[in-house]
Amino acid sequence: MTAREPVSTPFTAADTADEVLRGVDLTGVRAIVTGASSGIGIETARALTSAGAEVTLAVRNTTAGDAVAATIERSTGGIRPRVVRLDLADRAVVTRFTGAWDGPLHLLINNAGLVTGGLERTAEGWELQFATNHLGHFALATGLHDALALGAADRDGARIVSVSSTAHMRAGIDFDDLHFERRDYDPQIAYAQSKTANSLFAVEATRLWASDGIVANAVNPGGVATGLQRNFTARQKESLDAAEAAGVFTYKTVEQGAATSMVAAVAPEFARSGGHYLDDGREACTVTNDADLAQHPHGVKEWALDPATAEHLWTVSADLLRR
Repeated sequence: MTAREPVSTPFTAADTADEVLRGVDLTGVRAIVTGASSGIGIETARALTSAGAEVTLAVRNTTAGDAVAATIERSTGGIRPRVVRLDLADRAVVTRFTGAWDGPLHLLINNAGLVTGGLERTAEGWELQFATNHLGHFALATGLHDALALGAADRDGARIVSVSSTAHMRAGIDFDDLHFERRDYDPQIAYAQSKTANSLFAVEATRLWASDGIVANAVNPGGVATGLQRNFTARQKESLDAAEAAGVFTYKTVEQGAATSMVAAVAPEFARSGGHYLDDGREACTVTNDADLAQHPHGVKEWALDPATAEHLWTVSADLLRR
């Protein structure tokens, strides 16, 4: 990769989503936030709605989504997001969602994430974390491409935000055994693979779709205590505690955790620039694949940005979804 100065912004780890959106008018912007019934997704949807966006909460549990929409409506003085069911692990549901979308889409925030404590599979036999965190969002984004292109023409650009994680530093993509059919299952490695895939998606989506006015960037929200950890095994919890003790991360509030997604969504620095991995409100520095996480807690490994790997993952993902 050619060395260059990472893209910077005025924002830091201490900023909140509302601070990023201060002075930003999103009236007329149509946005989708996946996983908007808990954690960072709620704050992301609330902040966007507060700035005037027309937000759709894409959630697996619509009862929980309705409760979030009602809370947002009260906090914004009467603006209520729309709630639509989306199960990223169910191809038929994703297809129904994309098929029912009408008109332009300006902002797609692929926020939903799943952590499992053991091996779980979809109906197709796919490993559940990879299927949900990557393949489901891949199907969603590709299914909404035309809507995003309409949005880009409508407002001089459309953006995709792909929520990744520091966990990507644990593992690249094992194309020989994506779904753990031969290797021993490690939920942490499976999660890491899916988060690397989230970053690689942003790389290839930008390469393919920038000419349509669509750019995608990956973000690391940082350490935030959310429902994502509810399925952690004792080993996973011990690993998280050890990482915190080693200074790999410091817990953020939910408001701070949603801030980097807002930077990717609205900051002018990323209006036409995609394929980046953002951390603490700015583009992260790229580190080698053998870099130690504790020494580079805010870096992004080369394997998460490699163009050839990103192109191959896109092809493999599309082939899987065609079967």
